[in-house]
Amino acid sequence: MSEATQRHVLVLPDRDAAEEVAEEIAETFAPPSEPRLVRDALAGEDDAEDAQWLVVVEDPDGALPAARLAELAADREGWLEAP
Repeated sequence: MSEATQRHVLVLPDRDAAEEVAEEIAETFAPPSEPRLVRDALAGEDDAEDAQWLVVVEDPDGALPAARLAELAADREGWLEAP
């Protein structure tokens, strides 16, 4: 990764919210690669209901507005992880 390359990780409470955010990011910002969805089971939890979902967005030019990504996550009861 070059110095300017960033990876944004948005944490969402469920898959539906993660899919909505990923779609909105793709449509609004047209990142160079599609945002990826990753299931993140909470430590010690076996129940799939307790999983969080991550939306991982590669930002090779550092051009995506972190504040706007944080708003998208917050609108769906999630957050943007600090870099």
